Amino acid sequence: MKRFLFAGILYMLISINVTAQNFSFNEADYTPSRTTFRLFAPKNAKKVKVDYGMAVGKNGMNKPESIKMKLGKDGIWTATVKKNLAGYHYRFVVDGRQSPGVFAKAVGVNGREAVIIDMKTTDPEGWEKDHRPVIKSPADLVIYEMHHRDFSISPSSGIKNKGKFLALTEPKGIDHLKSLGVNAVHILPSYDYGSVDETRLSLPQYNWGYDPVNYNVPDGSYSTDPYTPEVRIREFKQMVQALHKAGIRVILDVVYNHTYDIENSNFQNTYPDYYYRKNADGSYSNGSGCGNETASEKPMMRQFMLESVKYWINEYHIDGFRFDLMGVHDIATMNEIRRAVDEIDPTIFIYGEGWSAGACAFPAEQLATKAHISRMPRIAAFSDELRDGLRGPFSDDSKGAFLAGVEGNEESIKFGIAGCISHPQVDMSRVNYSKEAWAAEPVQTISYVSCHDDMCLIDRLLATTSANFPPRDTQQPLSIEHDSPLIALSCLAQTAVLTSQGVPFIFCGEEMMRDKKGVHNSYKSPDSVNALDWDNLKRHPEVFTYYKKLIQLRKNHPAFRLGSADLVRRHLQFLPTRPCLVAYRLVDNAGGDTWKNIYVVLNGNWYPRKVDIPEGKYTVVCAEGVINEDGIRNISGNSVTVAPQSALIFHD
Repeated sequence: MKRFLFAGILYMLISINVTAQNFSFNEADYTPSRTTFRLFAPKNAKKVKVDYGMAVGKNGMNKPESIKMKLGKDGIWTATVKKNLAGYHYRFVVDGRQSPGVFAKAVGVNGREAVIIDMKTTDPEGWEKDHRPVIKSPADLVIYEMHHRDFSISPSSGIKNKGKFLALTEPKGIDHLKSLGVNAVHILPSYDYGSVDETRLSLPQYNWGYDPVNYNVPDGSYSTDPYTPEVRIREFKQMVQALHKAGIRVILDVVYNHTYDIENSNFQNTYPDYYYRKNADGSYSNGSGCGNETASEKPMMRQFMLESVKYWINEYHIDGFRFDLMGVHDIATMNEIRRAVDEIDPTIFIYGEGWSAGACAFPAEQLATKAHISRMPRIAAFSDELRDGLRGPFSDDSKGAFLAGVEGNEESIKFGIAGCISHPQVDMSRVNYSKEAWAAEPVQTISYVSCHDDMCLIDRLLATTSANFPPRDTQQPLSIEHDSPLIALSCLAQTAVLTSQGVPFIFCGEEMMRDKKGVHNSYKSPDSVNALDWDNLKRHPEVFTYYKKLIQLRKNHPAFRLGSADLVRRHLQFLPTRPCLVAYRLVDNAGGDTWKNIYVVLNGNWYPRKVDIPEGKYTVVCAEGVINEDGIRNISGNSVTVAPQSALIFHD
């Protein structure tokens, strides 16, 4: 049998004496002489059929043929068409409700119809030799979160395929990432989503893509031709292949916690209400904040998630997954996904948001929230403790924290630096959000200061730090173009992130002083807000250089990525904490490091601070926005002075 795949093969575990694990959403039965369609739909459905036909022009099927589906003893509706359907579009119709099914692998424009294609024809040349870059530990990852359109759409990018998957096959984009030193890109949702009309791409349209329609097909708006099903698939694979050749892993942002809507969702149109949670009063639960939440605990929703993740790995060679609102899902499902992925490749990284956007209609103690990460081995969550300890609370853009010279956040930063594990020198009673350690291992922590769904770092600094800078010669407000304090604080923030024991995560454009005009939630803002201004690399080359050398420092020195809670507790020692100052040392050649004892001092004050250290001779490798591993200067004595709003790193 050729590798022909058709979409919409939906299994449903209702009133049948089998388990979900007996079925695979990936099954299809195609031969050049016949195609058998299979669908799990309600046993009591009055009429189930499949419409099929060749697409006419750009409008999908015209006068399709139909064939009734029959319910078998196993609860599967089936129908067989005895002719070659390669290239045909189709849709299932269940009691008048139309959909391409829930597991479409190829679709026409805007994803309304599934398509039967030979997936082998979508493989770029050399695809069979494509391999994911080697990573020994998640601690070795440096993740770069990006949106396809943001990265390349600006004329200043110099990229030809602006806003497309192919942008990440061009030398300009690839070389930038390689030069920066990141080894994983986390791309915002790239499946077929609902809020951008693929037939009107000449008009301004923008969305992050957190509104799923077809979970297992690349979105057509990022392809050069959304009307030809093979193109989006091939171009996505070309992107992955190019990044892999550059030594960069690809992490996919997956949004299984909700659908674009309920009424028009493929789930609902195939098996009404099975896939969604409901409240006691019969209303739909809304833990996602998007009007609905899926029920991962139900056997076939769980199986759908398992099969989808495995499909992206096997067909598209994806290297990791970021689960949107992971706290909506149940712990058992996330652990099953981890086990299934381990059977393919245990180095594939899984992490997610350890919270929901509202109350879920499911027992809280069984949800995959941050507080339960220790019950989900080798799954990570974002540390909002470190994030908000550095820049201020998510709930109030006007409030600053450590970077604004506001004291009281030191223990939260120490907790983040330790990788959110239990550490004898972290006073959990003074940590924001968490009063006990939630990570069993430091690699279960994502360390970051900003990401897509919040003010970016520069905007937050502009909003919170103006009043905390020392007197300046000018009365003009702070601006990206002219103010060195913004540069200093940007570098200080990333020093905290990249020297922490968690997995570091950088938001696209932070290395070029990106701003989003102060917009907190830019999910549908225009390019004028979201696009990277690549000319900032020329305006602020020192920022890119600092980020690049900071990443290289982490890579060169295993002390910053020990990967083990026991090793962190053994080698990470905090110095006495002072207001807006956190200092620590990594002792005894931590992790086999060539430097015996490494000291890191983070000063959020706008004035210099003196720190006591053991008497000795030291080499400074990072000071006042400059990094040089060969040494900036030598110092001796029992104290050091760290410049305002900066980091100091030295070793003996």
